[in-house]
This record gives sequence, structure tokens and C-alpha cells, in this order.
Amino acid sequence: SPPTMVLESTLVCLDNSEFMRNGDYAPSRIAAQADAVNLLCGAKTQSNPENTVGLMTLAGKVPKVLIAPTAELGKVLSAVHGIAIEGEQVDFAAGIQKAQLALKHRQNKNQRQRIVLFAGSPIETEQKDLVKIAKKLKKNNVAVDIVSFGETDSNNEKLEAFHAAVNSNENSHFVTVPPGPALLDALISTPIFQGEDGGGGSGFAAAAAAGAAAAAAGGGGAYDDFWVEPH
Repeated sequence: SPPTMVLESTLVCLDNSEFMRNGDYAPSRIAAQADAVNLLCGAKTQSNPENTVGLMTLAGKVPKVLIAPTAELGKVLSAVHGIAIEGEQVDFAAGIQKAQLALKHRQNKNQRQRIVLFAGSPIETEQKDLVKIAKKLKKNNVAVDIVSFGETDSNNEKLEAFHAAVNSNENSHFVTVPPGPALLDALISTPIFQGEDGGGGSGFAAAAAAGAAAAAAGGGGAYDDFWVEPH
């Protein structure tokens, strides 16, 4: 019989600052991130039909919850496709706290809570303040997966401290992805995609199925023209 999958509500925090225009992750940081987010959300909803996934953006005047956690993958994929680049900075502290609030209001309280944080802009928040937030999340049983890309040299010390403070029995994961053609490929074999049991097979199958769903929703290459604006 298939393994019982964790019942979970996940809020994915997507970085949409001006730094996402950079082309160091092909074709751009925002497009590479969008492909990864699509596949991740698909894998989460595929692995357990009662899982929910929500989406928020971190840049702009304030972090915004675009989609509260839902089991409807199409809604999430559609929201990802419509995200605009806005703002020079990301308020990671405010974003993470808003994400926790959205998870707290999830309809099914049996679902475990998880935040997936994509960090590709310089983090201005002080390390001690991030650690304070991390400890609060841990106390409230919120797991946090962190994807650090783009500004890894300046961010990783802060993010590693945050991860160490939030991590409870290895329920949270921290992945650094170097620049290159494949943000998604680098993430697909990590625990962020594979789930806590690292059971590989089922997680990868779910991700593959999600990939087909994302493609059907106009994902993948469709982003290339969408994101890269002429200068």
C-alpha cells in the first residue's frame, strides 16, 4: 500500500522585487522561480488530495497573500502567472509573519503548517530579529523551507541562523542554489520537493504529474516572454 502522506497546508512566499529581473538564473530569476513554484505547488496537492497550498508575494508596498491555502491547483498556477515585479526591497520579516497568520486561519486544523520561502533579494532585516520570528514559528509548530538564490553571499548567514532557530526534528529545510540554467532541477531532488520522509519515488512522481499540470496551464516556456520586459 502507498505510504500515508503528511496532511499539510503550505504557504509559498515568492520574491518579486526588482532583483528578480536578473538573468543569472535562466531565463530570469522571476521566471525560474515561477517554474519552481508551479511544480512545488503541484507536487504538494498531488501527494495528498486534502493538502492545501497558498501563495503570497514579498515585495511591493506590503507583502500580499494572493491566494489563501486552497486545494485548487489551477487558482494557484493562475496567480503565479500574473505576478508582477514591484519594489526595490523585500520585507522578509513582515512577509513571514503574514504567512504564519494565513496558515493559522486554515480551515482544517489537522493540517500541519509549512511556509516555503524563496529568498532572492538582499535581506535587510537584522539577524536577531529573524531568529526571534523563527523561534515563534517553531513554538507554533510552523515548519519553514528556505530556498536561497541570487543573493546567497549576503543572505546565507542570516538564513542559516533563521533555519537553525525554526528547525524542529528536521522538519525545516534550507537549500542554496547557485546561478545557472536550472533552479527547478536543483530543487527537485531536495527534501523541499521530496517531503519529510525523503521517499523519493512518490514525491518525484507527484512532481512529474504536477509538471504536466503546470505545462497545461501555460507554464514553462510561456513565462519567458511574459517576464522579460524590453528595455
